[in-house]
Amino acid sequence: MMKTKWFFGGLAILVLLAICIPAYNWNHSNIARLRNSGKTQMAPIIMVPGSSATKNRFDSLITELGHEAPQDHSVLKLVVKKDGRITTTGTIRRNDNQPFIVVSFENNKDGKVNIDKQAVWLSAAFKQLVQTYHFNHFSALGHSNGGLILTLFLEKYLKKTPSVRVDKLMTIASPYNMEEKSTTYKTSMFKELYAYRAGLPASLVMYSIAGTENYNSDGTVPYNSVNFAKYIFQDEIKNFTEITVTGANTAHSDLPQNRQIVSLIGQYILRESFPRKQDKTQGE
Repeated sequence: MMKTKWFFGGLAILVLLAICIPAYNWNHSNIARLRNSGKTQMAPIIMVPGSSATKNRFDSLITELGHEAPQDHSVLKLVVKKDGRITTTGTIRRNDNQPFIVVSFENNKDGKVNIDKQAVWLSAAFKQLVQTYHFNHFSALGHSNGGLILTLFLEKYLKKTPSVRVDKLMTIASPYNMEEKSTTYKTSMFKELYAYRAGLPASLVMYSIAGTENYNSDGTVPYNSVNFAKYIFQDEIKNFTEITVTGANTAHSDLPQNRQIVSLIGQYILRESFPRKQDKTQGE
């Protein structure tokens, strides 16, 4: 009798597992499908230039992407004035689901005080963009201090638009510890970014690119300063990757249009993954 009870008890457990495991897997995949189905078709790439750069900073980069990517992207440029007014040039074509939107600032000066202000101005521009174009997810690209502005925005201000999430962030030569070369000294800029790191979206995928002419610096930003990004992003977001680019055109101002970086943007930020055009110097 005891053996029979054990037999039927074990059989009942097996039947229950046979029912529950597929149901759990279906429910898990269905939740993911429903979550993704709520995304808007439009998912712009918001670009923020560094200090002293204008709304035209990414023109060469956009041209290079146009040479290699199979899809053309509209370009909309915003300038946020000191008084908060926003001027625009360019348009977003109808049915362009991944336009480039450049957000620049009338006050584009360097320094922590200005970077903090620029993050606030970016937040104001972002709210206007969401109200106008009704997207609920996006990716972002920042060069130099533009990466710091975007990081502050994601940490402190994106939560004010809770219906919108960021998918990916790529920063190019962003000095997370400013001009400091030390691996131990922490600037006030880094301390602020570190203090607010818990505000970063947990689902974010982030790529930090460093350029090095001499393995120490890109001529302007020390490599160690770019490397400080890991202390801010690691363990706070879904995935953090640091990439170092060396060789030709790795001076600080050349990096946004560097061919290796153009390919990285195509591979990791654009939806389409386009092949590199074969270098004529390479063999068949």
